[in-house]
Amino acid sequence: MTAFLTVNIPQVVAAVKAAFEDYERALVANELATLDSYFWDSMHTVRYGVAENLYGARAIAAYRRICQPVGPKRKLRNTVITTFGHDYATVSTEFRDGETSRTGRQMQTWVRFSEQWKVVAAHVSVDLSTLEPSEDEFV
Repeated sequence: MTAFLTVNIPQVVAAVKAAFEDYERALVANELATLDSYFWDSMHTVRYGVAENLYGARAIAAYRRICQPVGPKRKLRNTVITTFGHDYATVSTEFRDGETSRTGRQMQTWVRFSEQWKVVAAHVSVDLSTLEPSEDEFV
């Protein structure tokens, strides 16, 4: 590495936190235009989901229009924001949908562009250890 990046500059952490919280608000409200605006408009943007692999901002936007929206009872925990210098960040969090005992995990890589912070890569998964046993397991 040729340059030292300061980790977690307070004002950068605050800016990423504000962007992430607004993204989360838009996710719960299913505000598609706002969600689209938070993803880098590039074919290089990647989002791996629980059951889908999406390549490019257009594919991510199209998926949002056909997937089941996040429920209003969604709750986050263990959110960790780490920033690197003034322009790069990761946000990792666990979530529950408020309906089941499943715990999901979400990781995002954020980059500061001239207009705003944007997600350039995201990964959503479900912690398999939190899945409820199926009826078949009791036979």
